[in-house]
Amino acid sequence: MTQTAASTIAISTDPSPKTLKNALGSDNDWQSIGREIANELRLTVVERERSGAPPVAEFKLLRDAGLLTLIQPLELDGGGCEWTDALRIVRTVSGANTSVGQLLGYHYVASLTPGFFDLDRSDEQLRRRSISERWHWAGSGNPRDPNLTLEPSGTGYTLNGRKSFSSGASIADQLSIFPELNGKGVVAAIPRRREGIVAIDDWNHMGQRQSESGTIEFHNVRVELDEVLAFMPPPDEQPAWMTTRIPMMQLTFVNVYLGAAVGALDAAREYVQTATRPWQSSNVEKATDDPYILEHFGLLHSDLAASLALADQAGEELSTALRRGYSLTKEERTRAASVVYAAKVNSTRVALEVTAKVFDLMGARATSNIHGFDRFWRDVRTHSLHDPVAYKAREVGNYLLNGVITPVRGYT
Repeated sequence: MTQTAASTIAISTDPSPKTLKNALGSDNDWQSIGREIANELRLTVVERERSGAPPVAEFKLLRDAGLLTLIQPLELDGGGCEWTDALRIVRTVSGANTSVGQLLGYHYVASLTPGFFDLDRSDEQLRRRSISERWHWAGSGNPRDPNLTLEPSGTGYTLNGRKSFSSGASIADQLSIFPELNGKGVVAAIPRRREGIVAIDDWNHMGQRQSESGTIEFHNVRVELDEVLAFMPPPDEQPAWMTTRIPMMQLTFVNVYLGAAVGALDAAREYVQTATRPWQSSNVEKATDDPYILEHFGLLHSDLAASLALADQAGEELSTALRRGYSLTKEERTRAASVVYAAKVNSTRVALEVTAKVFDLMGARATSNIHGFDRFWRDVRTHSLHDPVAYKAREVGNYLLNGVITPVRGYT
């Protein structure tokens, strides 16, 4: 499939989040909206991914389509969709532009921060503003960096510190952060454009080039009292529901990887059907009749279909756990997390294989930069190093043999 380069993305100027829904003739088919957005993103992804352009235009598409408020409650004028619906949208968008799919998934997790860590606190006003103004949320919480620090200051607080790998934070409207106050963890939500917040343009990696995963610094940033949303108990004392954010994020990774794999296999299918020539000794006239290509397409599709089914199972397991709220037990949380982490191990291996193997099926001409097919593998390879898959497999094995998951702060 030859991508058509363009300098801009066609964006509706209608400010209503129902613009695209109306164009599709349906108010409820969010998956169709996701596919329409993916088709739009696919038109420019090669050029924009190569340049590393911040995905501001891409997020305007998502915002105008109503996708940023997809999982917010209907009673607050959100989309009212389930977590599993959001994951499928992330997967679909990732098949067109993996960086945008990653940031959309991160947004969904971060946008749930109000009311998530303190179930007795609704934060309704903040949530209504987020929905009505269609905020793009991001985080700044790399657990391997030193913690951000809050200090009392007048009637509020002052925030200082820096965090690398702050994906999407440079272009977001609102930040979800987890600083320390007097040695104890807190959860806060603050506007991204506040004075003292500085985005460092230091993301220069081979993949996920539009993920805006650079460093964010906080220099004496003002934080109001009501922007601190929850006080966190020590890790060993946190109730089960408070720790579900981590498997939520891990399952987002799963669907980003599988989206890239689906995108790669779809692109390869179209390319083989339209451009690949049969090998001389294949004794066939069309590449689509080549027995080698047929066999390996079938193998890749079968592996990918199984991985997608496991990802969907993990989504259902985690959604069931999330609906339990305060009553969620640690055993229930651990069981759901074990399925998510099994999906993480499987999806990483399958996505890396699919995104690399498609070149064997498409042939030498498919390596031309005009197509940009290498982006799928580069994106999966870059992001899947987020936490080593070997250690994730160890966590799954520990659950199967011992009924526990190896505790790793910020990752399990």
